[in-house]
Amino acid sequence: MPGAPAVVLLSGGLDSTTTLAIAKCEGFVPYAMTFRYGQRHAQEIEAARRIAATMRVAQHVIAEIDLRMFGGSALTTDTAVPKSRSAAEREQGIPVTYVPARNTIFLSFALAWAEVLPASDIFIGVNAIDYSGYPDCRPEYLAAFEAMANLATKAAVEGRQKVKIHAPLLRLSKGEIIRRGLELGVDYSLTSSCYDPSPGGEACGECDSCQLRLKGFKEAGARDPVRYRSKP
Repeated sequence: MPGAPAVVLLSGGLDSTTTLAIAKCEGFVPYAMTFRYGQRHAQEIEAARRIAATMRVAQHVIAEIDLRMFGGSALTTDTAVPKSRSAAEREQGIPVTYVPARNTIFLSFALAWAEVLPASDIFIGVNAIDYSGYPDCRPEYLAAFEAMANLATKAAVEGRQKVKIHAPLLRLSKGEIIRRGLELGVDYSLTSSCYDPSPGGEACGECDSCQLRLKGFKEAGARDPVRYRSKP
């Protein structure tokens, strides 16, 4: 419904920023939610702040949780982030950058905020084409979460709210995502995608996320405006 509030998960990366632009284009009033979850760097949080301000969201909250207490991921421990992996290597199993249950946790927080606003719509920038093999980026996962959400809240049980999970990038390649974002005027220089940036904010150019991002810009015929230490 045009003008309706929607919770948008905003990591500060390319995909979530494009998703925010799509939500706005579709007429939703976005309430952006970012997480400080114990990730190895804070640059994506600062990127999310810039994006939320530039794109004029109705409200931006940064939820504080600490997934370092569990570990299990290169993004929440000192485990080395894989670098310079080939496309074939990226397709072999789930990488160590997977954060256990991360999207389930994030969507649960979004669901709680959506019930309070109230908002029936939640946007998430997951992708099942050019991604790192994470199990919580698959369409069957999103369908299951949506079904659960409509069993889990007071508003849904009382018939006042039916939650819809929107994943507009789900079946797009990285190149298609970037082209769509550029059509909507997304400033990708504000975003941060790297798993292992330098202290000065330069992307490494070698982690899975950087390689997928660079591949997408090449496919889109556009220049990536962020700074890199090295580009493969």
